[in-house]
Amino acid sequence: MAKHHSENSTDADNQQERLGMGHWISGFSDGEGCFTISVIRNLTTRFGKQIFPEFVITQGAKSLSALEKIKKFFGCGSIVLNKRYDNHNEHLYRYCVRSISDLQTKIVPFFNNFPLRTYKRNDFLIFKKALAMMVKKKHLTESGWEKILALASSMNRRKKRF
Repeated sequence: MAKHHSENSTDADNQQERLGMGHWISGFSDGEGCFTISVIRNLTTRFGKQIFPEFVITQGAKSLSALEKIKKFFGCGSIVLNKRYDNHNEHLYRYCVRSISDLQTKIVPFFNNFPLRTYKRNDFLIFKKALAMMVKKKHLTESGWEKILALASSMNRRKKRF
């Protein structure tokens, strides 16, 4: 019986640790993350362009371990090196999740459970709506394409779009 009790405390400890990690990732994403819907030229597609949703967190090389922890937590995505050649000393790393499936089944449910607290929450809500349309293949119709572009252009207000 004592063994069963200790297994429960381990489960409770793991759950507590996961909860703490969830709050940490949410806060980290509020500061360093972004949700984007990009449009790139792709002449092989119906509209000559392709829409792709992305969740990204960018960090300097000194904080690479934080990105590795986040990647391990979600169990998806990739970490990409962006070399810098300006007056900054360290290169940047980007943790990116681009898979529609991973975004829909891992990233969106996570941020539903651990909501963002800054203006990025609004970007997340728009992103979630556009992603749901893409899951239903609405981006393959002209009206769906236009709606998703309109949603995308209302995100990340500080950036110039299209």
